Amino acid sequence: MATPIADREKTTGPPRRAIIAVTSAHAPLYPDGKETGVFITEALHPFKVFKKAGFEVDLVSETGTYQADWLSQQDKWLPAEDKKIWEDSNSEFRKKLDAGLKPGDFNPDNYGIFFASAGHASLIDYPEAKGLQTMASKMYGDGAIISAVCHGGAIFPGVLNQLTDKPIIHGRKVTGFTTKGEEEEGVLDTIKSWNRPTIEKAAADCGATYVAPPGPWDSFTQTDERIVTGANPASAEATAEAAVKAFEELTKIPRMDHDYKGGGMNYRSKEDNAHPVIKGKSGLDLIDQDGEPTRTIEPGVAGK
Repeated sequence: MATPIADREKTTGPPRRAIIAVTSAHAPLYPDGKETGVFITEALHPFKVFKKAGFEVDLVSETGTYQADWLSQQDKWLPAEDKKIWEDSNSEFRKKLDAGLKPGDFNPDNYGIFFASAGHASLIDYPEAKGLQTMASKMYGDGAIISAVCHGGAIFPGVLNQLTDKPIIHGRKVTGFTTKGEEEEGVLDTIKSWNRPTIEKAAADCGATYVAPPGPWDSFTQTDERIVTGANPASAEATAEAAVKAFEELTKIPRMDHDYKGGGMNYRSKEDNAHPVIKGKSGLDLIDQDGEPTRTIEPGVAGK
């Protein structure tokens, strides 16, 4: 007797673990040569959101090194509660940040959310951070949520969709720090001296549609299926919350348990979920009401 389809599927999703990328770069940006680096709250606020949502959380940088952004350590940008965590070398956040771990120290299969935190320094190293990009590409291919806030979107040109070999944001709506904001800060010329595009320009070059926040400093997020982006430091917490929400949606997508190990590109699309599925000779056959195959999905490319 054939096993009912309902018994062969289960509600599942990627692992409930998040990894937060931080920039390894630093460079003069502020008055008196003070430097940009990791914008503390853009990593700390997501860390707190993910922990509160029951995720295990790790931090990673391309070279295993980091330097804190000068501005992000000032009282205006680092509230007392956050400052206490940042300055406590024994806090979980600080211990994991100081661990100096690189992409090769992690198995991307173990994570369901990749979150690119930022700081202007991200514009320097993220575009060429092959380790971080490879990790994010693999995770996206396996069905994870890929998220970035502020200048974290500088990573996207090298995060490729394994099915199309195009950036995962190609054809998607994304947000990030505005060019207007760069002008207001008086740092646009510095960015040009780094030979790096603004986030708006990078998004356009990837074939994405950039969606601006109401104002450069307003909290604003943009979710386009499994890609979640935020506009600025004020958006870090909201972006992480949106990433968690998108992650929870993944648990509602059934997969064929005996065929798919880990899900990912193997997750069925909304269109596929509208049809029953049977195991065919060459993958999964979607069947109509009369039991006739309508199209075949090869393992590993469901929903294509």
